[in-house]
Amino acid sequence: MPRPPRTFRTPAVILRRQDFGEADRLLTLLTPRHGKLRAIAKGARKPIARKSGHVELFALVDMLIARGRELHIVVQAELQEPFLALREDLKRGSYANYLAELMDRFTAEDDSNPAEFNLLVQALGWLCEEADPALVARYYELRLLQLAGFAPALHRCAVGQEPLQPRDQFFSPPEGGVVCPEHHSGTERELPLSLTALKTLRYLQTHPWQTVRTLHVRQTLHQELERVALAYLTYVLERRLQSVDFLRRLRREQDD
Repeated sequence: MPRPPRTFRTPAVILRRQDFGEADRLLTLLTPRHGKLRAIAKGARKPIARKSGHVELFALVDMLIARGRELHIVVQAELQEPFLALREDLKRGSYANYLAELMDRFTAEDDSNPAEFNLLVQALGWLCEEADPALVARYYELRLLQLAGFAPALHRCAVGQEPLQPRDQFFSPPEGGVVCPEHHSGTERELPLSLTALKTLRYLQTHPWQTVRTLHVRQTLHQELERVALAYLTYVLERRLQSVDFLRRLRREQDD
């Protein structure tokens, strides 16, 4: 079997970055064909470094990467889409951080998935528009869950499998979807789910973004949708998402 080429070129979104050594940065990258990678951008922290402006968080970058045994090396980096609004607006940037962390948790290193890469690029672009960032997050969550094989059951009871009637229901993270009142276990792990929230989740799950983006969602409904989404994501990932706490603090500060 021929050995893979020493270097390869790929588009990449920068999910995370951290200081490495005296002048370098360690980047976590999402690519369409090579999956998630970790790569060193040498000298990126130097003010005069040519790479410094091309390795910003959440940017879409065209990269030439040299393979390494454990860490790859960024040889060249050319900025394709900076998504400037994500650095100019704290709220939208915080949601971008949430989307990136969620993608990071759902993807494994070297696991190719072009659909997940395209979803992230699209969602970062949507955050730069005038769209409701919370709506972007809810749509993105459902699409990512679907791509990862964890799409919640929203049309049939996750326990009894009968079609759901148009009424208030419950959502069970362990069961992977909506549970009707007749099969409700009575435990706190099953969250109340209003009929309006169920209809909204179904709409988000079955319609394209260009249609979804026109929805006007009340704050109370947003809160219900977020509560259900985060409960399910926490169960699937078996961990809390760190970016959620910052988002909540930011919302409280802006509401004061």
